[in-house]
Amino acid sequence: MSEKITRREALKLGTSAAVTASVSPLWSSAETKELPDANKTMTPPSAENELCFQSAKELAGLIHEKKMSSREVMQAHLKQIARVNPKVNAIVTLVPEEQLLAQASAADEAIAKGHWLGPLHGLPVGVKDLHETKGIRTTHGSPLYKDHIPQLDCLVVERAKKAGAIVIGKTNVPEWGLGSQTFNPVFGPTLNPYDLTKTCGGSTGGGAVALSCGMIPLADGSDMGGSLRNPPNFCNVVGLRPSPGRVPNPPTNLGWFTLSVDGPVARNVTDCAFFLSVLAGFDRRSPIAIDQPGNPFANSLGRDFEGVRVAMFKDLGLPWEPAVRDAVKAQRKVFESLGCIVEEAEPDFKDANECFLMWRHWSVELAFGDILEANAGKLNEYVHWHVQEGRKLTGPQLSRAEAKRTELYQRMRQFMEKYEFFVLPVNQVLPFDVNTHYPTEIAGVKMENYIAWMKSAYYISTVGNPAMSVPCAFSASGLPIGIQIVGRHNDDWGVLQMGYAFEQGTNIGRRRPAIV
Repeated sequence: MSEKITRREALKLGTSAAVTASVSPLWSSAETKELPDANKTMTPPSAENELCFQSAKELAGLIHEKKMSSREVMQAHLKQIARVNPKVNAIVTLVPEEQLLAQASAADEAIAKGHWLGPLHGLPVGVKDLHETKGIRTTHGSPLYKDHIPQLDCLVVERAKKAGAIVIGKTNVPEWGLGSQTFNPVFGPTLNPYDLTKTCGGSTGGGAVALSCGMIPLADGSDMGGSLRNPPNFCNVVGLRPSPGRVPNPPTNLGWFTLSVDGPVARNVTDCAFFLSVLAGFDRRSPIAIDQPGNPFANSLGRDFEGVRVAMFKDLGLPWEPAVRDAVKAQRKVFESLGCIVEEAEPDFKDANECFLMWRHWSVELAFGDILEANAGKLNEYVHWHVQEGRKLTGPQLSRAEAKRTELYQRMRQFMEKYEFFVLPVNQVLPFDVNTHYPTEIAGVKMENYIAWMKSAYYISTVGNPAMSVPCAFSASGLPIGIQIVGRHNDDWGVLQMGYAFEQGTNIGRRRPAIV
């Protein structure tokens, strides 16, 4: 990878210049305006921002080989943040510039002395505002935590730092991460860079937008109902929902809970796997942690898919916006060009909706039930609804739901014995108006609650298979559409390999938003 760009070439890009714009530690609002032409979203390379769209893995290699300094990389990203973030409101808490540049200089000094911390040495990383960061404000998008500064890092952040990463700041989320539309009363909405009137999805919305706009090379995230897949799908980047236990993230009081997982978001599959190689790995504090190291995920993703059986979704019994459904079905030819045997088939997801909602109600009630009464006015309607529904649950209901979920897992396992991969849309809709909290209707079918439009994502969460979103198309109106690639139980590596092969066959992810 070192031959991709030399230090001399990097300097020609202007990356060693000082940051000319002042960078505020907080943007609490964003401009809302329409793009001149939603279809003109391909931005040609420029001396000003090309470094910010370099592969994270390649940037890390250049720093390691002393062909580029961490300080140059940090300066370039700070300049991009100052220029673009006010338009989209993706990074909501930025570490002060002088601290970031001091950390970058320290990383360069360490390299000069032969002290290499790890794969992410000197690389800026964005951290989701649900993840605890020592000394850096972590708000959860809630007025209750608007000034909260943790004393400890969660494990995901700790692992990134130990690998040499520099936390550049916190990326925006929906309040408490609930729902796939990134807005909250503390910072306001994050806007879709391909159309500033649309949502970027959620809950890893700020991370996906920051990546799409070249403001950070890597972002972490989390996913219960689709939050590592929905925002990448809406923002033309890549996100992986790993298998439960692949990326343990203590501290947590729900050690056995498998619906919620943590993982990586990046601009391409190689970088996503590269970041996973740092985040994944065994930890005894997690009772479901997979006892395998993460470093193999940094290996080459190339693979021959000749004869591999792939199932293309039918309709899952769900309503779809035609543009989404048709765009994903059209990808059949890409898988066939890889040598795959593609058949229209899908698992039986009976009871998936009931099981997901019941355990989501249960987990939110556990998190907020004891503080709801005293803070009723500071917790949103989603929290109130989940707590109310959670309090109605009985032991027999939960035990039967878990039995149904086990049956669902077995049906999925049997299906995946025939097919190595199952492909379907990430979402049932295109990015919608940022002022709309959630779609209330799809193709004439009314949605029964604020997350009902996310079933194509959270059905997969319920069975626990690894899944990733990879860019596959753009709508006629210029909005990104991602494809969801689901693998066999614990086969995160296979999902990444297929995602990489699909990406190489399409190159849709190279298309940038016009605002950058």
